[in-house]
Amino acid sequence: MLDRDFFTEYGEASQYEIQEVVGKGSYGVVASAIDTHTGERVAIKKMNNVFEHVSDATRILREIKLLRLLKHADIVEIKHIMLPPSPREFKDVYVVFELMESDLHQVIKLNDDLTPEHHQFFLYQLLRGLKYIHTGNVFHRDLKPKNILANADCKVKLCDFGLARVSFTNAPSAIFWTDYVATRWYRAPELCGSFSSKYTPAIDIWSIGCIFAELLTGKPLFPGKNVVHQLELITDLLGTPAADTIARVGNEKARKYLSSMRKKQPIPFSKKFPDVDRSALCILERLLAFDPKDRPSAEEALADLYFDGLADKEQEPSRQPISKLEFEFERRKLTRDDVRELIYREILEYHPEMLKEYLQGTDQTHFVYPRSITKMLLQ
Repeated sequence: MLDRDFFTEYGEASQYEIQEVVGKGSYGVVASAIDTHTGERVAIKKMNNVFEHVSDATRILREIKLLRLLKHADIVEIKHIMLPPSPREFKDVYVVFELMESDLHQVIKLNDDLTPEHHQFFLYQLLRGLKYIHTGNVFHRDLKPKNILANADCKVKLCDFGLARVSFTNAPSAIFWTDYVATRWYRAPELCGSFSSKYTPAIDIWSIGCIFAELLTGKPLFPGKNVVHQLELITDLLGTPAADTIARVGNEKARKYLSSMRKKQPIPFSKKFPDVDRSALCILERLLAFDPKDRPSAEEALADLYFDGLADKEQEPSRQPISKLEFEFERRKLTRDDVRELIYREILEYHPEMLKEYLQGTDQTHFVYPRSITKMLLQ
């Protein structure tokens, strides 16, 4: 019965035996399932009425495209995307992921006995995944415990790349955003204050610092009620920023606000976290530097003494920057039909024979694209 409720008229439904619903959200439903062809346990994410809002559909397109391109042990893997019954009329998207048992939010909430070894191993994996995506010029932008999947063997993987962006500027580490909407508690101070419209990978490093502090203490470090309260909490710990840091803030209003703040002295991390090992506090201080230029890159953080005995450069790969052509759609105003066809094109990546037909142009009846989209895809 659950299978019939979960799947609509998708032909591949018979390949999967639904076990139970493991998550629900505004996007749809996630169920655990067994792939009857391989016996493997998987997670199937059903996204309903994808094209009701073009912005939501574009976010889904962005995520499935990035997860196809980002293949790494510390990033969740898409194993398959089910082929819709009609390329031009489908409304739902079924993405088959590797199955992970939980997420870091639940791990922190349900385990008050995490050891220093756990903390070290979790942080190592997160930074290793960040190094990989940052060398591809990808910024995640929404790192938080709920967006990090976890297994009982302490394996963690980054997920939910719907807010991620790829930088194609001449300075590979910089990108312009005007639509940043990530969760406030893990948001870097330069985002809280709209200090600039130009940000660097340091925003993800800050988020990882907040997550690491939460692992160490069992509770969020900066649970701000609003943007102003968020900055208050940050400066309560780190002190008010130095004059040269404030001088670099591009937004005049934000600069005046920081200059007018009551002067605060930083609280020593050893006092704030009295039961935490000194080596863990040293790297935490680096990750949570107020000024983004003072935060290490993921690669620099992996070289910290904290990881002595664990770090292995051969297990810390980089990647080539992602091609600008893959994200040409970000520069265009897309219609609902445009996004539907671009998502269908991504789905074909998991159906090689049909993709081959499409690329050879032998079955044009199934692949009718607007001229602008066809030109974009064939570049």
